[in-house]
Order: sequence, then structure tokens, then C-alpha cells
Amino acid sequence: MIRALGMMSGTSLDGVDAALIETDGVRIGGFGRSGYRAYCDNESAVLHAALGLWPGDEGVSDAAALSVAAHAALAADFPEAALIGYHGQTLAHDPGGRGTHQAGSGAELAQQTGRRVVWDFRTEDVRQGGQGAPLAPFFHWACADWAVREGRMTAEPVVFLNLGGVGNLTWVDPAAEGPESGCLAFDTGPANAPINDMMRSRGLGARDEGGELADAGRVDADIIAEFLRHPYFARPVPKSLDRDAFDGLSKAVGNLSAPDAAATLVGALAASVATGFDHLPQPPASVLVCGGGRHNRAIMSALRAALPCPVEPVETVGLDGDMLEAQAFGWLAVRVLRGLPTSGPSTTAAPAPVCGGRISTPRE
Repeated sequence: MIRALGMMSGTSLDGVDAALIETDGVRIGGFGRSGYRAYCDNESAVLHAALGLWPGDEGVSDAAALSVAAHAALAADFPEAALIGYHGQTLAHDPGGRGTHQAGSGAELAQQTGRRVVWDFRTEDVRQGGQGAPLAPFFHWACADWAVREGRMTAEPVVFLNLGGVGNLTWVDPAAEGPESGCLAFDTGPANAPINDMMRSRGLGARDEGGELADAGRVDADIIAEFLRHPYFARPVPKSLDRDAFDGLSKAVGNLSAPDAAATLVGALAASVATGFDHLPQPPASVLVCGGGRHNRAIMSALRAALPCPVEPVETVGLDGDMLEAQAFGWLAVRVLRGLPTSGPSTTAAPAPVCGGRISTPRE
């Protein structure tokens, strides 16, 4: 078993998560400490300004340097980690065109931390014809395997629903021999990003804390009906999204009051997840929600009303929903070291299993 530190800064652009995990790259041996470093307003503004940009564009180098510095500062709190899994900051994602762009050099992070860093997890998958996302699904299988071995859940199929800036879903069969045969995954649609962007644009803060604003609003059913006509929902799975792929939805709620806009964006989130259930090989026993969206009561209520099975936070099976994605990149880093697949046909639509990721070692 290797003690790895996984680090993640998602498309919500709120800060950096870090979490220790012990693993051989297949099974989880144990979970360790975790930490969080929030972005200040100026840092968040630098990252928001770089969204949608590609290497060489003005503003990208500032975002990349900020990402490395923020991750290095947080990694210093975890000297016991032998290895760092660094996701970088996603600025653009276009797997059918220009590729995928995560700003931040793992080589620079290795130099600043003095430790080996596994990074650039998505590029190889896209190069081989995959979507490059989502990348946590194989780890979701490992989490289900751990929970079954710990007696925290049965070996029935289950769905992990991650609600970050974008939503992604993994259908997991814990009884499968491994993640390559035990997962189906895809992005469901927009999640926290349009809600957070709406709040910021109206000067109401960084997010709808607890879903209080959405709870006070009314859903615009016409906007949701139009939203569900987007061609993305008819595409076969696996499939993935850019953070701003549904900018039309944000524009559509622009004339609504803030409470009605928040309620409608929550309704769209739940409707997109429900639509995704049409692609599952069999109904899951439950949905386990991770990511920041599970703290939003309006989102959880909407999901429970829209889905045909129990919907609970992942904490009900002993997992940490705030740190699951950070843990995932620690686990994936160990897989890269061992040359094991990090994605495959059923998770990113790559034509064959892919071992993505680059390994950087600090210079002596």
C-alpha cells in the first residue's frame, strides 16, 4: 500500500481539496487526513477570467501559476504523503475538437513540494479517442468495494452522483471483478456552476448556501422543458461536458427573480439526472451523492422527488463526500505508477482501457 495525497480543484472554483489515501491502486486500504484551501476573491477572479481559454491564451499562465502555488501551499500540510495526485484546474474541455485543458504543471508542483507528482490525467484518454471525463468512476468502484467489505452496504448496484460544477454519474456493480467491467459513467448535465454563476453575477455571494434561495422560489417549467431538448441528452453514453456547455440555460433564467432562477436551475439539475437514468443497465439500489451539491437541501429534495430510488449523501456508507474527488486522484496516481487503467470504454468511451497520467520527479 502507498500513502498518496490526492488534490482537486473543481469547476466550482471555490478552492483546493486535499486528502490522504492508502491504496495499492486496486483496493482501498484506508482513508487519512484531509484539508481545504479556499481561493480568495482575487484568486477566484483570476480563474474565472481564464475559463474557456487554451494554452497560450492571455491569462492562462496566471491561472496555471496560481493553481500550482495554491496546491503546493496545501500539500505542505501533508508531509507524510509519498506521492501527490494533481488534477490541475480545468479551464476548457472539448474532447471532439481541441481536446482538454487542465492548467498547472505537475513538474513545477513536484519541484515546489519535493515529491513525485502524477498529473495530466485526461490528455492520453482524449488522444486515444475518449472523452477524458469523468475520471472518478473507477475510484467509485473501489469505494463501493470498500463499503461492501466493511459491511456498510450490500453488493447490489449503486449510483454515485457527483455534484460539482458539472454533474457526473457512475453506475457501479460492486460484485464485478474490477472497475473495467463494473462501471458505467457519464456527465449528467450542469450542477452547481450555473447556480454559483447566477449568485455571483447578482452580487448575492459565491453560492446558494443550503439552498435557501431556491427553496423560496418557483420552478419555471417551460425553461426546463426547453433545456431538456438540448441534443446532449439524446447522445449515447459515455459522454462528457464542458462547464459552460449549457450557457443557454443561464441566459434563460436571466429575467427571473433570484429565487425563481435558483429554483429553476435546481429543477434543471434534477431533471438532467433523471434523464440520465434512462441509460443505466439496471436500476440501482440507491443513489449516493457526493460533491458540494449534497449540502444544498433544495437539490437533495429535487433529486428525491425525481428519482425512483433512495437518494442519500455518501456519508451514509462511511465516505467523505467533500473529499471523494481528491481521494480519487490519490488512488488514480497509484494506478498510474502501477501501469493500471484509469479509464475505459464504459466510462470515457475510449476504444480500450487507458492508463493516463504523467509522472514528474523533483530535480535533485
